[in-house]
Amino acid sequence: MEMITEVAVVQGILLVIIGVLLFEFIILLHEGGHCVAAKLSGVKVNEFALGMGPKLFSFQKGETTYSLRLFPIGGFCAMEGEDGESDDERAFSNKAVWKRMIIVVAGAFMNIILGLLLVMITLLPESAFPSLQVSVFVDGATTSQKLQLGDSITSINGYSTSTWLDMSFALGTAKENDFTMEVDRKGEKVVLDHVVFPTGTDSEGNERVALDFKVEPIENNVGNLIVQTGKQTVSVLRMVWNSLGGLLTGQFGLNDVSGPVGMASATGQAASQALERSFGDSVLTIVNIMAIITLNLGIVNLLPLPALDGGRFVFLLIEAIFRKPVKREVEAWIHAGGMVLLLVFMLVITIKDVIQLIPKGG
Repeated sequence: MEMITEVAVVQGILLVIIGVLLFEFIILLHEGGHCVAAKLSGVKVNEFALGMGPKLFSFQKGETTYSLRLFPIGGFCAMEGEDGESDDERAFSNKAVWKRMIIVVAGAFMNIILGLLLVMITLLPESAFPSLQVSVFVDGATTSQKLQLGDSITSINGYSTSTWLDMSFALGTAKENDFTMEVDRKGEKVVLDHVVFPTGTDSEGNERVALDFKVEPIENNVGNLIVQTGKQTVSVLRMVWNSLGGLLTGQFGLNDVSGPVGMASATGQAASQALERSFGDSVLTIVNIMAIITLNLGIVNLLPLPALDGGRFVFLLIEAIFRKPVKREVEAWIHAGGMVLLLVFMLVITIKDVIQLIPKGG
């Protein structure tokens, strides 16, 4: 019994390490986007770092130091003149504002491109894709009191649905099993009130709604693969955006937020469960989670908040509009303050994730 427990602990640790490494790969591409855009724009890059905190090791190539740091919670691309004035003509601050805008958004752009590719990889093995058109009701289906065969679901509780992910998100985030749905019924929009689904419990014992109908399949061919890749990527981006809105409105709490440790743990658990089916399922599960994380990182970094790429873009936009930059010292202090708050937030989330990993007694 003790041997089995020890093996499970070792496997759990290995899966967390794999998850962290995958997360850092996503960070590598994000910061790599900044780095490549900077070098192509003639900006001097002083250091390209993977991880945060003290250096584990580094090497010099040309004018840039490449380093690996202790804490696997991020990375950075340190450009000359990025947070202050510099006499170097190759400094970030001395380049045209449009070039600086491209450099700032290049990281998020790389995340979204990677997300598209990963989503396509997860869809490739599928024999068909699920539509949102009802084809068959299971025995005793409760939704058949409102839905009809052939209905195409276009929105749930006001949340527009164009993919299976949209429907899952709308159903999974609802507080009550009482839905208002809009469907396309033979070319006409029909609103259905008080639609009730059957319920079940998930692996954690939480009550969830369950589908009591099947949908028409969409053939997996080149054209549909491209369309579905685009649609599902947009669905993930919308989920991220709406989840952020839910945090601000109180729909979601701190326990619904995960940092690198929590994401690594979730990746490991999902991969472990998929491995019980097949190795291929495990790989695709990891790739799918990577797609969600990289798209998440891309959109979050574009938020207009200090220390994030979106915050820096706002200052560049102000400079482009008024033909005069905000004082570098002022901008630097604002970003520094934002970075402190961000690091504190990440620390709190990491502590919360670690506590949740500790087995409950009793």
